[in-house]
Amino acid sequence: MTVVISDSFTKALSRLSGDEQKQIKITTFDIQTNPENPGLSLHRVDRARDPNFWTARVSRDIRIVLHKKDGSTLLAWVGHHDDAYAWAERRRVEAHPKTGAAQIVELRERVEDVVIQRYVEEAVKKPPIFARESDEKLLSWGVPEDWLETVRTATEDTVLDIAGHLPSEASEALLCAAVGEPPVVRLVEQGSDPYAHPDAQRRFRVLDGENELEAALEAPWDDWAVFLHPAQQEFVDRDFNGPARVIGSAGTGKTVVAIHRAVRLARENEEARVLVATFNENLAKDLRQKIKRLTRGRRDIDERIDVATVEEVAKRLGIARLGDMSIASEQEVEAQIGRAIEQTGCTIDRGFLQEEWRLIVDAWNVTDAETYQDLPRLGRKIRMAQGRRDEAWQVFGKVREWLSSTNKLTVSGLLYELSQNMASPPYDNIVIDEAQDISVPELRLIAAIAGNKPNGLFFAGDIGQRIFRSPFPWKAAGVDIRGRSRSLKVNYRTSHQIRSKSDLLLPSRLLEADGGEDRRLGVTSVFHGPKPALQRFDEIEAETKAANQWVKELVNEGLAKNEIAVLVRDHSLSERAAAVTADLAGVDWYIMHEAKGREFRAVAIIGCEADVIPSESRLALASDERALEEIYDTERHLLYVAATRARDHLWISGVGEVSEFLEDLIS
Repeated sequence: MTVVISDSFTKALSRLSGDEQKQIKITTFDIQTNPENPGLSLHRVDRARDPNFWTARVSRDIRIVLHKKDGSTLLAWVGHHDDAYAWAERRRVEAHPKTGAAQIVELRERVEDVVIQRYVEEAVKKPPIFARESDEKLLSWGVPEDWLETVRTATEDTVLDIAGHLPSEASEALLCAAVGEPPVVRLVEQGSDPYAHPDAQRRFRVLDGENELEAALEAPWDDWAVFLHPAQQEFVDRDFNGPARVIGSAGTGKTVVAIHRAVRLARENEEARVLVATFNENLAKDLRQKIKRLTRGRRDIDERIDVATVEEVAKRLGIARLGDMSIASEQEVEAQIGRAIEQTGCTIDRGFLQEEWRLIVDAWNVTDAETYQDLPRLGRKIRMAQGRRDEAWQVFGKVREWLSSTNKLTVSGLLYELSQNMASPPYDNIVIDEAQDISVPELRLIAAIAGNKPNGLFFAGDIGQRIFRSPFPWKAAGVDIRGRSRSLKVNYRTSHQIRSKSDLLLPSRLLEADGGEDRRLGVTSVFHGPKPALQRFDEIEAETKAANQWVKELVNEGLAKNEIAVLVRDHSLSERAAAVTADLAGVDWYIMHEAKGREFRAVAIIGCEADVIPSESRLALASDERALEEIYDTERHLLYVAATRARDHLWISGVGEVSEFLEDLIS
């Protein structure tokens, strides 16, 4: 007897109370042990169109909906008695006649009335999008047979409503086609196991033993741990002869791919040491928790996966391989640049020299004037004449002398030293999350550790979320991903309304420093919600009062306070953020950079004025056009990151003259 769990079951489970979940989990273990156990009090759902729906009794009021057919028992849904029967009566489980994938299909009649009624009184009817598509094509997209005519009525206004009631692959295909992108078609041999189809595996999981069931129920709201989209699964399972990368906009599951791949590599090679790294300790902490959840019951795997920042790894290796060392802080180096300017009488702007040190001299480990004269200035768009380089090197040379005389290394210098000393690499595989913010020396180090191994390096990132580091061509640092990079296009975290509005902050094509590009068209969200609230106020007090009221209304609607966040550009706006949350204990506020990697049901971004974002203080430090352009880009990216922390509800506001970025969203 095969037991299968569906994402509709885990989602329904997450909406119930903690005590109810405990009771349900006990019953599910009984079902897995013996699906025919008389103690389950099985009852057929007589009024269901699908005769294979049954319910199992959990308690006086809670029922698990099961689908029992051909030796398989599917955990389909769970809830209160009447809700459970109503859910089963409105659905059927079947293998799609064209694709062969197992699907839970909602009965068309009930949904069609709602969709048509909503738009029947429109003065001007918009043309249907799929009116000319053949049955064959719509079926190949996974559309159930009895939904074909309803799909053909879909307009620009109704396509989201209709797609939201279809199986996920059909919904995704319709939304892709609606924005001009070709849907992905996945057909398998008829007669194949319907639960083994790639599209079925994004919503069904065949359970192999008690450990898998326990993992699936441990945190049922985290479907990423159990169900993967076929595009995600491909990059988890695929083997590469060289460095590979998955990219995608916010919410498309890049981190999910990264951690599943790390676990897969550790599971397949019992001797492998795997590093999962990112740039920020808070993000590393979150990755550790996710990996522990994914490896629950497999301590042997968990112990061989190291999770850390690249800098932390470098400092550990430095102590072990280089002995005593002293790291010069950024503040110390900047102070030395200032002293060197005074000593040499250099006329070049100090801010420019600090950027030149960070992006060129330190990043590429330039140690002498000759190398500096000949080095292509990768990542910088301003040319420097030979005389200007000579003048700049007088400053940089003194900084190098100071580092040598004090026996100090910069962090970049440490990374470079280690990359030259990798006779016995500490890791077999390295997975980098948030790879868009990796630095030149960090990339060189991990390339030295695992760059030449099959499956050695894997990156997950989004250049649209690059907010900490400047771009540079990866190939120049020893990593070539050409032909081994792919985009994810399905957004799981943010609603269609929030995603489409946030996308306006970025161009549809983002160019990379090595000439590659990220085409951001064709991304679809798997759910939709209310439109983002975009507000302009005359007074700070008015903004505070309105944002506070918005949060209170969400709490009254049932959102937990820890699912709501208030974000501001930086700590200069901390008093305004605190005023919004003053009487809302449990609702926290963060600066935008701190929100990276977090997720909330609702986000309010306040204080988006013209002198706040882009940051006026950052703009004042721009030493050239390249630096100014870089600041504008990263500030846009920062607001994009902040906005896409929201799943269902988004508020963005400013007072007086608002940011040009907010103007772009309002217009």
